[in-house]
Amino acid sequence: MTEKAATRDAYGAALEEMGAKYEEIVVLDADLSESTRTSRFAKKYPARFFQMGISEQDMVCTAAGLASAGKLPFASSFAIFASRAWEQIRNMVCRANLNVNLCLTHAGITVGADGSSAQALEDIAIMRALPHMRVLVPSDDIETTQIIKYLVTHRDGPVYVRLGRSKVPRVNAEKYRFRAARATKLRSGGDATIIACGLMVSIALEAAEMLAGDGVEVTVLNMSSIKPIDVDAIVEASRATGRIVTAEEHNIIGGLGGAVAEVLAEHAPCPMRRIGTRDTFGESGAPDELLKKYGLSKDNIAGAVRSLM
Repeated sequence: MTEKAATRDAYGAALEEMGAKYEEIVVLDADLSESTRTSRFAKKYPARFFQMGISEQDMVCTAAGLASAGKLPFASSFAIFASRAWEQIRNMVCRANLNVNLCLTHAGITVGADGSSAQALEDIAIMRALPHMRVLVPSDDIETTQIIKYLVTHRDGPVYVRLGRSKVPRVNAEKYRFRAARATKLRSGGDATIIACGLMVSIALEAAEMLAGDGVEVTVLNMSSIKPIDVDAIVEASRATGRIVTAEEHNIIGGLGGAVAEVLAEHAPCPMRRIGTRDTFGESGAPDELLKKYGLSKDNIAGAVRSLM
């Protein structure tokens, strides 16, 4: 895990690449195209790019109209700002089950110095609750690229793709291919299973290495598809290892931890712990310091595993 790249950078590059092959792709942004990296598409295909200004509700409604007319819209802003358009996402996009791709960046606490007002820690929960909405959280640049390419060729209704600001370690091989509603096993072990998404996947792998030094071998699953979630992988992990820890850069209420707990409660109960922000807002600070302060470090994950032994 030596190479690092931001998932938003991979998103911008993938949009530019796919735009050359599919003329029906259109891109909308809410005055943040340099930061979301949609500016790459705008410079290459200006006639298919729509700068909507600071008007996220209008952006979502326009994307819905474009989808209704046969276009394939990708709409972007910061994750926290797009939440103000939740009603439009619900009523205009999800109720009609339209092919609108909401690719929102700067999610999670690692937005850093921008502070709590800019740190989306509830977005997975509010998106996951919407009928028809899929929720995807790529772990690195390679997975981001594969998800965008998948969404262009598999148009199955609305989707939320959660992207970050900071560069994150690469955890997937170049040959990786995204599969809908399927977890990826990155490490095998029989003592416990760590299920993670986003940047927490790389931190989960670091925790697994730490635990291995103490003779504890864990399985690590990258659960990039939060909805639909890989029920079979969760049930198998529960039955095979008997202990599960989830790790996400999000509130433990309503996110990955909640989704996994729901599956376990209905299909294969086992002891579990949830790593994430604990029903709180963030604050301004350096990303690494915030991850440590809010309990999202490799030590926290390893400690959660040990607490179940």
